[in-house]
Amino acid sequence: MRSRITIKAAGLAAASLVAALVATSSLAQSSPSGVMISAQPAPSPAEHLLTDKWVINAGAFVLATHLDASLNGTASGGGASQDVNFDSAFGTGADATRVRADILWRFLPRHHLRFLYFNNDVSRTRNIQPIDWGDYTFSGDVTAQTKFNVYELAYEYAFLRAPNYEVVGSFGVHMEDLSLKLSGTAQLVDSNGLPVGTASYTSKTSSLPAPLPVLGVRGGYAIAPNWYLDGQAQFFKFKVDAYDGHWWDLRAGVTWMYNNHFGVGAAWNKFTTSVSVSKTNFNGDLNVGYSGPLLYLTGSF
Repeated sequence: MRSRITIKAAGLAAASLVAALVATSSLAQSSPSGVMISAQPAPSPAEHLLTDKWVINAGAFVLATHLDASLNGTASGGGASQDVNFDSAFGTGADATRVRADILWRFLPRHHLRFLYFNNDVSRTRNIQPIDWGDYTFSGDVTAQTKFNVYELAYEYAFLRAPNYEVVGSFGVHMEDLSLKLSGTAQLVDSNGLPVGTASYTSKTSSLPAPLPVLGVRGGYAIAPNWYLDGQAQFFKFKVDAYDGHWWDLRAGVTWMYNNHFGVGAAWNKFTTSVSVSKTNFNGDLNVGYSGPLLYLTGSF
């Protein structure tokens, strides 16, 4: 009888020891030297934006834009440039489509690829005073269509990194695709600045695809379990082939992660490009930008 009790007691003791070892192994891990090290705590919802492989932001702007352009042509006489403030002449278009999407792929903890897409399309019809644009002089009821798309692909390296923050540098390619179209009654002007004909309805489209280098710095900080701050600055001055100008981009935002994978946020963004172009499809100067608040959704996986 005593031997059976002893066997049962030994069995219970062995089972308790195994259970204790399993529980301990789930809370700690052994270093190569055999010293027990506590396991890292699970990342907070905000810290998932610093650890997950994929981070996606998509939102819409409530912003103000400015668009000043000049196009060389015969309408002003002698091929002089014509400066047009599109916002003053046609309005900014409060109901225009303005969206921005950012995708981050963290393929290694310190190495990332980031893709940016921005779209701003505006179409407005106004009764205007005569405007010279290229070889045409427009007046009366004129429609101005502006299509502005920005694409960016950049490599990032996190030179400072911790569980709750990171600071990265970036370089890559920033592509701007701008199309300006005026439609309405216009006079065609010759090289001497004299009208040679009138069209009851004509269109003049000037497109500007501009590939620009990217250099910048970005930082993110999980200030609380569900709150994340981030900021970004990019600037570059360039003169390449037919392009001569500069651009800069500033962004600061705050995100509330309501669980480990989804959140909502608000940011302030300002972007400006000033460039002179000597190409067949656009020969002139351009000053375009946007600024204002951005509301967005965030997902991380």
